[in-house]
Amino acid sequence: MPLNGDALNGDALKGDAIDSDAATTARRCAEAMYRGDRTCQELGIVLDHVDQGRATAHMRVTDAMVNGHGIAHGGYLFLLADAAFAYACNTYDTVTVAQGAQVTFLRPAQVDDELTAQAVERSRFGRSGIYDVTVRNATGKVIAEFRGQSQALSGQSILP
Repeated sequence: MPLNGDALNGDALKGDAIDSDAATTARRCAEAMYRGDRTCQELGIVLDHVDQGRATAHMRVTDAMVNGHGIAHGGYLFLLADAAFAYACNTYDTVTVAQGAQVTFLRPAQVDDELTAQAVERSRFGRSGIYDVTVRNATGKVIAEFRGQSQALSGQSILP
């Protein structure tokens, strides 16, 4: 299964200060979204953890992801951060899309680097939200910082 098992079982949520109904909803939303997420599936982006307003995903940089300088193309770094952002802001069972996003590239990533993107909700108000995502390599060095603004679509649920 392309989802990391820990992302969607109760063990991953133990100790979190989120009630079990909210945690269950977050997990179910992530499962539903990932089933139709061809981009993440095809690129090997794995969802490691999901909580209400939070998500962590990872991917390995492949040869096909490098640019003319021999480093990871910024578009793939943005995509990984955007995926974590998408899963974090869709944990409330309302279809939520990006309204805008910015990324700052701080270090290059190399072929075979294992990158992890951790998304955290900073603010949610009305139908809008702000999320920060940090992309790190396996040694913990920050590769990129991403800020996404979300917009919930009125009346559209993720879950049946």
